[in-house]
Amino acid sequence: MATEPLAKEVAGTCVDAYGSAIGMPQLCFDWFPNQIFWLVITLVVIFLVLSRVALPRIAAILAERQGTITNDLAAAEDLKAKAVEAEEAYNKALADARSEAQRIAAEARAEIQSGLDDAIAKADLEIAAKAAESEKAIAVIRAGALESIQVVAKDTAAELVTALGGEADAKAIDSAIDAQTKG
Repeated sequence: MATEPLAKEVAGTCVDAYGSAIGMPQLCFDWFPNQIFWLVITLVVIFLVLSRVALPRIAAILAERQGTITNDLAAAEDLKAKAVEAEEAYNKALADARSEAQRIAAEARAEIQSGLDDAIAKADLEIAAKAAESEKAIAVIRAGALESIQVVAKDTAAELVTALGGEADAKAIDSAIDAQTKG
């Protein structure tokens, strides 16, 4: 079955004698009105599909994402405020702990100082008591020493008077020794 060539008037300028397209059919000026018609129909269909189906879904997703972002930002602000509050509470607790530690240290110092003062007062009393006791002992020793000196002086004076050939008068020697020791 052989195909016959078409007449030039039937074929037109975009098709050769055998019905094949010459060059690119999209660029054939004879077919432009038909192509523009179908382009407009296709664009209208695409516009309707996008505006009725795709764009509402995209808008809903974008709105949902925007809501999520807004909620996340609000939650972040809340968490930031809570973190600031927690930091302030921590700083307050730290300051309270420091002041409590200083108060405890001051109380301990006062208690130690009180104990030290008590111990010093007790030691002072003991020292004063021992000093008074020592003074009494020294007074007793002095008195004993003075008596011993008087006895030794009386014995020595009596011996000297006897050694020099005189007779020792005990009353005279006692009065002379007493006069000399009193000053």
